[in-house]
Amino acid sequence: MRPAPWSSGSGPARPAARPRRSTAKSKTVNSMNRRWPLLLALVGSLGLGACHRSIFPTKTATAPPKPVAPEVKARNLDFTYLSAKGKAQIDANGEKYSANVNLRMRKDSVIWLSASLLGVEGVRAMITPDSVQVINKLEKTYYAGNFSYLTRQFNVPVTFTQMQALLLGDYLPAASDNTGLRVSNEGPVQKVNYQQASVLVEQLIDLSRSRVQKLTVQDVQTNNSVTVTYADFKPLEKNAQLFAHGTLVEAQQPGRPAAVVSISYRNVDLDKERLDFPFSVPAAYGRKNRK
Repeated sequence: MRPAPWSSGSGPARPAARPRRSTAKSKTVNSMNRRWPLLLALVGSLGLGACHRSIFPTKTATAPPKPVAPEVKARNLDFTYLSAKGKAQIDANGEKYSANVNLRMRKDSVIWLSASLLGVEGVRAMITPDSVQVINKLEKTYYAGNFSYLTRQFNVPVTFTQMQALLLGDYLPAASDNTGLRVSNEGPVQKVNYQQASVLVEQLIDLSRSRVQKLTVQDVQTNNSVTVTYADFKPLEKNAQLFAHGTLVEAQQPGRPAAVVSISYRNVDLDKERLDFPFSVPAAYGRKNRK
C-alpha cells in the first residue's frame, strides 16, 4: 500500500490537519463590537452624545408638537408614513467609518431605525413619544425604557418631537412660549432665535424653499454646541414636498475634537404604503440597564 502523501513511509500515518476556520466573521464582529457605542449614538441621537452636558431644551417626553408660529416661514413635512435608506459617515472618538441606515416613521407616533456595519445589522431601535427600545444584536442584549435612557447614555436630553424634527429637517419650535422669540429676514434667509434657560437656539430658514437649512444650539454656560446643516433638497417622487437628502451634524465641546456625522439619504418615500415596524426580542437576549 502506498504511503499517504503526508506520511514519511514509516510509523502510523498522521491524520490530515483540520482546515483553519475563516476569521473574517470574527473580525467583523470584533470590529462592530468596538464601534457599537458610536453606532448606538448614531441611532439614539445622530451622534450628539459628544457633549458632556445637556444642551437641548426639553420638556416632558409626551408633550405634543407645538405649531409653527405664524411669523415663522417654515413649512414642515406633512405625511403619515415615511421610509428612507441612506449611508452615514461618522467621525467621532478618534474613529472614522461608515454605516448603512434604514429609517421608518409614522409621524408623531413611531421612529424605527436600523443601523449596520459591514453588511451586518448591529442596532435596531423603536422610539415612541414615551418609550425607547434598543436591541444590540452583537451583544445579544436589549434595553426597554423611557427617554431617560438617552439622557444617561449620551448626556443629551432629547424628546421624541426634537428627534423627529432633527431627522426630518423640520422647524423645531420652542418648548414653551416664554422664550423671547425673535424673527428677522436677512435677504433670502429668515433667522429665528429663542432662548430657554442657558440654551440659545438659532434656525436659518431658506425662504425660497420654506425649509430649515441650518440649526444651531449652544449652551452659553459651557459653550458646548451642536450644528445641523441640511442640503441637497429635492422634491419627493409623487409628492411636491422638499426633503433634505443631505444632513451634516457637528457636535463641539471646547478643548475636544468635534464629533461629525454626515448622512446621505436615498429612496425617500412619503405615504407610499402602510409601514410595519418589526421589533421583537429573542428569548435568549438579556435585558440591560445602562447607567
